[in-house]
Amino acid sequence: MNTYVILAGAILSELLGTTALKLSDGFSQPLPSLGVVVGYGAAFYLLSLTLEDLPVGMVYATWAALGIIGVAAIGVVAFGEQLDGAAVAGMGLILAGVYCLNIISDVSAH
Repeated sequence: MNTYVILAGAILSELLGTTALKLSDGFSQPLPSLGVVVGYGAAFYLLSLTLEDLPVGMVYATWAALGIIGVAAIGVVAFGEQLDGAAVAGMGLILAGVYCLNIISDVSAH
């Protein structure tokens, strides 16, 4: 299977785990609490698979950056949270950094 597909699965699993963490209400809600464990467990397992083929710095930077942006988007859509211009600009810079690392840099495995 394509390593980048596995990395995407790790990112999606982390997004599900983090969303469940918000819904768990301090781990007082059983079903969302289970979602935290399953989501993060799957995320770290899938992340470990990507590290067999890709550099750790590139994998972690991509996973963390897309997790940050994804969770912020989920916060806006699902929880009515708001982002100001500085937050949006900062996330744009994060995306630019991941682009540079994955596409332009010689560090990535392209």
